[in-house]
Amino acid sequence: MRSGFALAILLLSGLAATMVVAAPVAELKLLSEHPVEGMRGGNLSGLALCGQELWTVSDRDDEQIYRLDTRTDVWQAETVKIDVPPVPESGLPWGLRSRTKAVSFIRGGDLDFEGISCDAAGNRYIVSEAHAAVLQVPASGASEWLKIAPGMVREARASGMLLHFNALFEGLAVNPEGNQIWLAAERERRGLISIKRPQSLWDCDGPCVLLSEAGQEMQPAQFPGAKAVSKDFADLALFNGKLFTLERNAFQICRRDAVTAQVELCWSFADETLTPSRRYAQAYGLAEALLVDADGAWVGIDNNFGARADGEKRPMVYRFSAPVGGWSAKP
Repeated sequence: MRSGFALAILLLSGLAATMVVAAPVAELKLLSEHPVEGMRGGNLSGLALCGQELWTVSDRDDEQIYRLDTRTDVWQAETVKIDVPPVPESGLPWGLRSRTKAVSFIRGGDLDFEGISCDAAGNRYIVSEAHAAVLQVPASGASEWLKIAPGMVREARASGMLLHFNALFEGLAVNPEGNQIWLAAERERRGLISIKRPQSLWDCDGPCVLLSEAGQEMQPAQFPGAKAVSKDFADLALFNGKLFTLERNAFQICRRDAVTAQVELCWSFADETLTPSRRYAQAYGLAEALLVDADGAWVGIDNNFGARADGEKRPMVYRFSAPVGGWSAKP
């Protein structure tokens, strides 16, 4: 009887934890918004700052990335061609890879670029969701896929991540030295992974998986018809030694410990991006790109060619001011 009662308590507590509604968080203030012209495939899916230049990728374009001219309110995407070598074997099962290949014939983008980051030397790192692989595009010279130990994908899948089509790696961040990368698994289960490069092979330094998390959370009250949806990560940024996760369906940015992935503090952008004129007639959040600096955050919208309520159809980048007390504020 006691064991049955204890089991019931555990089940009830687990259900409560899965459906918990997050406490209110501080709202970020919108400073500006910038439509992006010139992205052939639209679908802005990442942001990175290399020196003084902003870069982005589209998940529909395999052979080019974009440098952003930000000198006017409407940003111009300038095409930069890249030569991509054959994708290495990552350990993903054939079924996942074949579904992605089939979809690419319809929508474009076999590689499905979903995030971009830079190190201090100006090397750009791009994550391919379809292949669970990372492409390095150096400041000069040929692009190459990083040599990643196959144990990384095996450990992620054993932790419940990277199991579902179109729910693989959605973002990445690299440290300034260029010898550590964090990867964000999107959903069902979402998670964070760390790999390091002591020599030529990128591998785990201890456990690969820092976080593996299931469950649902409520969309913000400002979202029309708000409902409980799967927790997700849409991008990842590194600033001042902390990880910042873009949590698309919760409309928030969260600061996390870079070693443990423990969440420390979150900030919402729901008030500003869910005003009536900025809403999209889509059932989920559309933020897919994050860049954090001392003065604020850039959040990019992948609107899948859909129009906002005001008729704007171009990809959009929002600029938010840093929170009161800065990104290092205490909880």
